[in-house]
Amino acid sequence: MDIIIRAVRPEEYDALGELTARAYLDDGHLDFGEDDTYLHVLRDVARRAGEAEVLVAVDAAGTVLGGVTFTPGGRPWADIAADDEAEFRMLAVAKDARGRGVGEALVRACVERARALEGCVRIRLSTQPGMASAHRIYERMGFVRTPERDWKPIPDMDPLLTYGLEL
Repeated sequence: MDIIIRAVRPEEYDALGELTARAYLDDGHLDFGEDDTYLHVLRDVARRAGEAEVLVAVDAAGTVLGGVTFTPGGRPWADIAADDEAEFRMLAVAKDARGRGVGEALVRACVERARALEGCVRIRLSTQPGMASAHRIYERMGFVRTPERDWKPIPDMDPLLTYGLEL
């Protein structure tokens, strides 16, 4: 399958937002299900695209297969990246597109963007403990666990695991 990675287009915001929300919901990654306030953040691609770089994976027909949010450190969407780092968040792949290399292609695009940033020495990410298939992608690509950076965005949730890749 040919996968094209590029900046998301405004006419794709709703599709990517719903794909991202569905991926988190269907895989059980939201503590409060349909009532989780993070769903609004996941669906708000327009806001993310205005404040960070949102990449989309599409097939030759233009069908949205997945997406990710990329940002340099020190910017509004950077949770853990320092000023000399970059970060990606909200990596999601449509259920029917999984196992085809979409997630890895999106991660590779983020690594390439980080390498292109002047002064950027590493790329970071946070992930939930249950996202095992994503962890396999990260580790296969050379990311290493950085448990000293694990953190909780809200007090009552399990800590997010962090990974980093030296550039």
